[in-house]
Amino acid sequence: QVHLVDSGGGLVQSGDSLRLSCVQSPNTKTRYTLGWFRQAPGKEREFVAAVSPGGGLKYYADVVKGRFTISRESAKPTAYLQMNSLETEDTAVYYCAADATFDPDLVRSRDEYDFWGQGTQVTVSS
Repeated sequence: QVHLVDSGGGLVQSGDSLRLSCVQSPNTKTRYTLGWFRQAPGKEREFVAAVSPGGGLKYYADVVKGRFTISRESAKPTAYLQMNSLETEDTAVYYCAADATFDPDLVRSRDEYDFWGQGTQVTVSS
């Protein structure tokens, strides 16, 4: 069983930046497809970004393109979501997720992911 711990959320103003972190345990040589999803109260959990196991392929939701950047460490089981130019619409609980498989056609589907972090709150005020 893979355990994910996501962190880095907080309260910021519109235009500010945050960096979310996702740490995987246990620390094994296996690397997974890593995705970030977010969910606001009363709404479905939606795709934000994903990165392939090797880090070479990245995917983004249209609403965050040009503002958010997903990345991962090559030597440590840690992934990040750098969020710039935050807007009030970005307010949500953000979840890190891992998929044991890699399928470019399914990285945006939340049902594809096998493991989830506990979520970290991001609140953007105007």
